[in-house]
Amino acid sequence: MPPLKLLTSGLQHVAAMYAGVVAPPLVIGAAVGLSVSELTFLTGASLFMAGMATLLQTLGVWRIGARLPFVNGATFATVAPMLAISKAEGSENALPVIFGATMVAAALGFVIAPYFSRLVRFLPPVVTGTVITLIGLSLLPVAFNWAQGGDESDPHYGEGRNIAMAGATLVLVLLIRRFTRGFWKQIAVLLGLAAGTVLAVPVGLTDFTAVREAGLVGFPTPFHFGAPQFAAAAIVSMCVVMLVSMTESTADMLALGQIVERPADERTIAAGLRADTLGSFVSPFFNGLMCSAFAQNIGLVAMTHIRSRYVVATGGGILVLMGLCPMAAGLIATVPQPVLGGAGVVLFGSVAASGINTLLRAGLDKDSNMMIVGISLAVGVIPIAAPDFYHAFPESAKIILDSGISTGCVVAVLLNLVFHHTGRRGAPPHEETATEPAPERDGRRGAEA
Repeated sequence: MPPLKLLTSGLQHVAAMYAGVVAPPLVIGAAVGLSVSELTFLTGASLFMAGMATLLQTLGVWRIGARLPFVNGATFATVAPMLAISKAEGSENALPVIFGATMVAAALGFVIAPYFSRLVRFLPPVVTGTVITLIGLSLLPVAFNWAQGGDESDPHYGEGRNIAMAGATLVLVLLIRRFTRGFWKQIAVLLGLAAGTVLAVPVGLTDFTAVREAGLVGFPTPFHFGAPQFAAAAIVSMCVVMLVSMTESTADMLALGQIVERPADERTIAAGLRADTLGSFVSPFFNGLMCSAFAQNIGLVAMTHIRSRYVVATGGGILVLMGLCPMAAGLIATVPQPVLGGAGVVLFGSVAASGINTLLRAGLDKDSNMMIVGISLAVGVIPIAAPDFYHAFPESAKIILDSGISTGCVVAVLLNLVFHHTGRRGAPPHEETATEPAPERDGRRGAEA
């Protein structure tokens, strides 16, 4: 794409995932009692490593990187176990222990990536469509939380002005999509975020403090918070999270492969998981957290039809520069949470719609497929519909059970095995598989409106 379109389209991806990237370091930093300057440093490191991991994932090196328009960054799945580690180890040693456990878990994930990717043969459209739908449904509560203000402890959380700003942003995005063409239509989310931020200024929702207090240049010094420490309990906990993260990344790659019309096969998934885990292994050296796929950006690809991986790679470059320039990071941070929530409804809803589109090819006229989809969706939405459903389970079990994407994926795979593979040879008749030869595309076809 031309440079200007490449830059703005990449910036749109950054805007869509920025809140998700900075949320984990902000939560953990506050839990371990970091100062404002240290918290800014941790956030900058998270942005820097998100950019590096995204570049590795999109451009690829050897057999590392899916070479799809795939965004990586600090995963929120690690927040609960990291909070438990910080409580057990104390604030002084928490970050070094977290970094050490992350490195071990990432090394394990890198080794098992090619074996883990072989699960793709058990993921036909009836499974992938269910998982993609669950990804969208699981992300929608995040958008609704942003729409209310993002912080439940804030006395203004859920106020009418927050909901109104989210609704206004949603309407703006829809109007831009409806009444513009070509490039402007493709960057509707970015334009909606910018317009929503401007509208939020007189309402009092836009805060420019982060820009005023941030420095111009800052580099994430290696092991700024101390050399990594290795605690057995922390390592086990993070290894479990790594397996959950790899499951979600596999589902995300399958979803993205369907959207860009280049189905992800075993080799692509293995390469993508290697990029995830290598990025997670290097991340602690620069004070970053575990990296994983960002499903919200899949919705952006689905909505804009811009399928070029170089657009997302440009977004990765922007993230690296933001990590090196705290002031630039602060500028993006001025986008109010309610504005992000309005745009998030569009993005995450698009992911769910893509899953439904995949299910249309799954042969739902067959009773077995209806059972697979129905039960898997029911299990997958438990954390959304009944957040306290697993409250009596051990914390280690809740790490997995509280992820509707992971539980729904596991149930769909198991039911597919029972109905379609037990006692049979090969795939069931009239059922597409996820390992069909992928057409040779580089994403340029999808640059049209």
